[in-house]
Amino acid sequence: MSPPEGPYARRTARVLLVDKEDRLLLFKFGSRRRGFVWLTPGGGVDEGEALNAAAARELREETGLIATPEELGEVVAVTGGYADLGWVKGILREDYFFHRVDAHDVDMSGFTDYERKSIAEHRWWTVADLEAAAEHVVPWGLAPLLASILRDGPPENLVELPWHH
Repeated sequence: MSPPEGPYARRTARVLLVDKEDRLLLFKFGSRRRGFVWLTPGGGVDEGEALNAAAARELREETGLIATPEELGEVVAVTGGYADLGWVKGILREDYFFHRVDAHDVDMSGFTDYERKSIAEHRWWTVADLEAAAEHVVPWGLAPLLASILRDGPPENLVELPWHH
């Protein structure tokens, strides 16, 4: 199923950040009251901002890692659909880039106040960790996508992932 076309209530640019040990960085987002979900670094695209520029900005703000938009390359996966998150309601779309580093010590000092309140922790996950996860991890289809990228490199064609709301 293809992600819906815009206009979007919110569009996000996210990064599949993988280290030399083939581990993916995820943040635990949410609250005890609402529940938690593990997700990749990334966030909202500002008006007029290019997707890869938004992904690079969010990566710097949330992890302290500086990567140019060009280093992030092309979008490798996308998902989207309708959601009512309370603070946004409508058609959402998430675009994913892939970026590899040897290692990185995550620096969360660039978090917004909202992120400081909403992100409980971060962790590097292997494909096996993702496959065995009892906790909620998004996007759906992340483990097979990551396994494929690690085995074959970034896909030639955009991968459409199922919507997770």
